[in-house]
Amino acid sequence: MFDQRIEFASSEVYETGSRTRALSVRDDEEGHLICRSGDVLQERYEIVSTLGEGTFGRVMQCIDHRRGGTHVALKIIKNVEKYKEAARLEINVLERINEKDPENKHLCIQMFDWFDYHGHMCISFELLVRHMAYQLCLAVKFLHDTKLTHTDLKPENILFVNSEFSMSYNVEKKRDERAVKSTAVRVVDFGSATFDHEHHSTIVSTRHYRAPEVILELGWCQPCDVWSIGCILFEYYLGFTLFQTHDNREHLAMMERILGPVPSRMIRKTRKQKYFYRGRLDWDESSSAGKYVRENCKPLRRYLLSEAEEHHQLFDLIESMLEYEPGKRLTLGDSLKHPFFEGGGGGADPSAGKNWEGNRDISR
Repeated sequence: MFDQRIEFASSEVYETGSRTRALSVRDDEEGHLICRSGDVLQERYEIVSTLGEGTFGRVMQCIDHRRGGTHVALKIIKNVEKYKEAARLEINVLERINEKDPENKHLCIQMFDWFDYHGHMCISFELLVRHMAYQLCLAVKFLHDTKLTHTDLKPENILFVNSEFSMSYNVEKKRDERAVKSTAVRVVDFGSATFDHEHHSTIVSTRHYRAPEVILELGWCQPCDVWSIGCILFEYYLGFTLFQTHDNREHLAMMERILGPVPSRMIRKTRKQKYFYRGRLDWDESSSAGKYVRENCKPLRRYLLSEAEEHHQLFDLIESMLEYEPGKRLTLGDSLKHPFFEGGGGGADPSAGKNWEGNRDISR
């Protein structure tokens, strides 16, 4: 046995190797599960660290001791009814798009596991980043070739084409599972799309996916979509928003914490000098906001869940998309030639993107 558990009222005692940890099942004032490194949930998930936090709850990096010690991302939802209900809906969707066959030939998104832990819905799953990323880049490249900028790319505006699913019986889990027949996606909502020759509003994009040139009011064009895609790919990979904020100054501080300093050229050119002092971001790291950024953000590569080559290739792609200066940012034409997308053969139908049948897609 990996561990043994004895239940005492509201606490649980775990024995993990030579260590014993009493885990008191308590929530903080916001409804988050209080847990720390070394705690074990469901006699299975050993918590390593916090990957991120959002309004829904937290995403923890865990060791899954029933999957040979694999590191997974475990989404722990707040013990708040509206978030629990949203999680139930998410689980229903994830079950519909679960594995189609043992070899994963049809590239469907897989959810490893879900469970209710003392009022906290918990989800552990992988996401097929490569297939959806390729289609997204291909679709938005078409817009850019048509002299259009979408301006509001975000996960909510990327929808599955076909909701048809197949039913199969999982012998190991002893239950029926549903899986979508295709992970084909479409970009939607062109209400804010702007042609190159049209008036460009000062502020575009939903906050979390907004490029630095938009925040600094330096003008924008197609590269702001590429920045948004970089944020979306990160979210596909880890399951939470990279820049979780609603404030410009804090947003810039998060960027610096994750990507390094804002280029001096951009600082000199911006009219938003109120965010800077003597050529640097005016940011108090000792403030409560500074502490929040310091504790919840880290250099981009430290979010990697694996040292496998394909994971590093994905992060190389994301880094190139999150280049501060729009002129240096990767174009979508070049993105489609990136090594990350060389994991499978070319598809005959360009509208379907590449065909990675028979190859494992990158996952959590």
